[in-house]
Amino acid sequence: MIAWTIYITFIGAVVLLFVPCTFARWIALITTAVGLVVSLATFFCDQIDLAHFTTIVRVPWVPMLGMNYHLAADGVSLTLVLVTGITALSAVLFSWDVEHRSNEFFFWLLLVVGGSYGVFLSADLFLLFVFYELVIVPKYFLIATWGSTNKEYGAMKLTLYSFLGGTLVFIGIIAAYATSAKANIGSALDLQALAQFQFPMQLQSWGFPVLFLGFAVLAGIWPLHTWAPTGHVAAPTAGSMLLAGIVMKLGSYAGLRVAMNLFPQGFQMWRNWIAALAVVGIVYAAAVALRQRDLKFVIGYSSVSHMGFVLLGLGTANALGVSGAVLQMFSHGVIGALLFAIAGMVYRRTHTRDLDALATMGLSRTMPFAAFAFVIASAASMGIPGFSGFAAEITILIAAWKAYPIAVWITGVGMVLVAAFTLRALKRSFFDSGVALTGGATSASFVDSGGTSSVSSGERFEPITLAEKFGACLLMFTTLAVGLYPKLLLDRIVPAVEAMRFLTK
Repeated sequence: MIAWTIYITFIGAVVLLFVPCTFARWIALITTAVGLVVSLATFFCDQIDLAHFTTIVRVPWVPMLGMNYHLAADGVSLTLVLVTGITALSAVLFSWDVEHRSNEFFFWLLLVVGGSYGVFLSADLFLLFVFYELVIVPKYFLIATWGSTNKEYGAMKLTLYSFLGGTLVFIGIIAAYATSAKANIGSALDLQALAQFQFPMQLQSWGFPVLFLGFAVLAGIWPLHTWAPTGHVAAPTAGSMLLAGIVMKLGSYAGLRVAMNLFPQGFQMWRNWIAALAVVGIVYAAAVALRQRDLKFVIGYSSVSHMGFVLLGLGTANALGVSGAVLQMFSHGVIGALLFAIAGMVYRRTHTRDLDALATMGLSRTMPFAAFAFVIASAASMGIPGFSGFAAEITILIAAWKAYPIAVWITGVGMVLVAAFTLRALKRSFFDSGVALTGGATSASFVDSGGTSSVSSGERFEPITLAEKFGACLLMFTTLAVGLYPKLLLDRIVPAVEAMRFLTK
């Protein structure tokens, strides 16, 4: 049944090309809601073997080359399909008032979602690559057409980095295919068969870093991370939510599912470098975020820092650390989407993201729901106990202590910086105005998108819509539920991770 997340999403995208604009948002809402319901139903059913890829559908696609339309799922896939459904529905709700070419907007949005479902469910190496590359074009059009600050630059930079990573991935796939086909293993592109095949050590020594790095570009690995903050700032609210909540997870998931599982000896050779780059990314991105004045840049660098925890968990090469990495993929998907949703909520009403300008507006009084949601998102992002961020990061750090104790100490510096820039952004955005609403209005001038604007600190902004409240509550409920009961996800993630052959015994 979970395969219908792909089919329904693409059907919804096609339907959007033929319906009037007034129905576009409803088609997108129904499509993403059905996708979430299907993912939830499959997540809680017992029909999937959590420890192994359970084939959902397998039919010949290009028989001459051994390509099959092969979909399968295990505990890791189910977890990431679920976060895709949650983020997609929330993104549609936060795009409820998009009027400019709304059919096209939701068409591209659903293509990103459908391609992401495809990546998480693909059990054929080439099919996974097709879905992976399918996401690139919709990302470009979402940002270049409906974005804001330097949108053409941000869209092109993201696309070029994605194609660079895709090129490396394609080279790794060709090498794996040629080697396995020569060995005549039966299905040279089947991920289940390839995971049991022993690739030559010479190939693994260079094939793994090429393949993993190609995927890790999309995961925001340092120093190839610079597309992420720029792309987030340029993207519309839904685009930023999808980038943080889903797209960055494609790279980390594929690195785990493909590179690490197919080339386990190569992974063991290079895992120390992965951990080192992860730690640098955590600390560096957090330090840079502390110096930003644009709220979206703060959140963008925050995403890079938190994705560093995913890479650190993968680098531990033990079941606890890798399980924590998958849990962090889910957690950051929800928290990152929530942070960007609130930033979009504020920008839509104030027309600025400049922290100095926001500090004069008394937004905690004029937008109390946004302030409340940002407090919840900030607590989750800082890893406060009771939220999903804490459950994921503490799992990774415990596992990393066994493998890289020094790295944990250095990562601690990054966590302090995360708290610092998060509290700074929270205070400046919502709680830094000394002007009371009853005490008169103070005018603040600021520059945004090339023009000068003026906003009164006592101005009443447009109310938060019901759609925005529902989308934010869905994300807040999710991070709280997983934080209070992480076993719900870990019971499905751990069996799948323990079945992978790259783990250090």
